[in-house]
Amino acid sequence: MTRAASFAPVDVVARTLRVELTAARARRDGAAPRVLDVGGGSGTWAVPLAADGCEVTVVDSSANALAVLQSRARESGVAAGVRAVQGDVDALADAVGHTEADLVLGHGLLEYVDDPAESCRALAGAAAPGGAVSLLVAGRFAAVLSRVVAGRLVEARRVLVDPTGRWGPDDPLRRRMDVEEIRTLVEAGGQLAVERVQGHRVLADLVPDGVLESGSSDPLAELEDIAAGTPPLRDMAARLHVLARRPG
Repeated sequence: MTRAASFAPVDVVARTLRVELTAARARRDGAAPRVLDVGGGSGTWAVPLAADGCEVTVVDSSANALAVLQSRARESGVAAGVRAVQGDVDALADAVGHTEADLVLGHGLLEYVDDPAESCRALAGAAAPGGAVSLLVAGRFAAVLSRVVAGRLVEARRVLVDPTGRWGPDDPLRRRMDVEEIRTLVEAGGQLAVERVQGHRVLADLVPDGVLESGSSDPLAELEDIAAGTPPLRDMAARLHVLARRPG
């Protein structure tokens, strides 16, 4: 039997989403929570969420990525719980109609879109009243530190002072953000209220493979939970996670 995909136990974002989806399942009297994953590509989040019993719709502009998604869903035994739709956030309503998802994901999305404010409004509009929007964005300060460590001081300065957090014209990302920037962006339209901002895998990725003793994942998860919400560690995470809610 093919084993369904799952999240790592130290992934604080995955655990946050599970709490949110447990509440959504309770609100729906045990029915499967509805998840909309915008820009979800090959299913990094969608397949594990489907394995957790969610009904997941993935919207992505890449037909190739959606083909990989469907293959991964079949291999994980969750094909029935995953729907692939070709489209993008600029025309989200056209792609999925009146969705009213319990949870809307925009992970790794705002770094690339033309208009992040409009994208946030589109994501908010796809959430049900009382539903949540989960965002993962590239962190500005982590990029500064990584370039300093690599000796790229000119690039580090550019990331720090540039309004969009880019190190130059060849930067593959359109923007990076800090905590206040992403909070302001998400709440600007008045459609969403930020409930949590945390770092994603603040410390876990610093631990070399094979170093942890057997059975030590729980202490690492506990440490990651604390670091994810503790400035300045949170602020220096490579990716920042925002959980916001559409008023009910």
